[in-house]
Amino acid sequence: MPERTRPTRTPAVVAVLVTGALLTACATTPKPDAPAPGGASGRSAVPAAAGSLGGPGSACALPVSFALADGWEPEAIEDPEDPEFAALTRQGPATVRCEVDAKPAGNIGYLRVWTAPKGSAARAALEGFVAAEKGSAAASYRETRAGALPATEVTYSVGPKEERAFAVATPKATVIVHLGGLDTAEHRAMLPAYELARTTTKAL
Repeated sequence: MPERTRPTRTPAVVAVLVTGALLTACATTPKPDAPAPGGASGRSAVPAAAGSLGGPGSACALPVSFALADGWEPEAIEDPEDPEFAALTRQGPATVRCEVDAKPAGNIGYLRVWTAPKGSAARAALEGFVAAEKGSAAASYRETRAGALPATEVTYSVGPKEERAFAVATPKATVIVHLGGLDTAEHRAMLPAYELARTTTKAL
């Protein structure tokens, strides 16, 4: 299928990203007895792939591709470079390119893909990304792999809510894949889809 093209819809950027901001603002404290998935490591069982993102013909043109969990719906961010909306489309060194909505799969949250300029080290880009998020705290970084690629991953909190992201450097750009969620319970429920993306990432 040919890659989808759509006319510029600048207001769509505001609608999509303001929705994400409202989800963050409405985050609630999870129940104290909510266990972390996957035991102490926080890892969850990876679901079977039901599609892919980033390659030719997919919803978003990206420097990487990865598998999508069933029901997750991707959409490219229109005009992310528009300076008028930089406060919504930029975070530290990164610009948002794609948003994958979990609501059709039964969760409230998004998997967002951001890019930083090529040549940016994965860890440096990720540190800048986290530092630029208002209220971020308790960041813990580790070196890992995303598919076959060297990657840096971070877990951190924004208020009472858990957040997670990984970054990989590619010849085209450094890519950050971030998972938020309405609250920690939703975030944890969506970790299998995040892990599917991380473990199937390939540079394009």
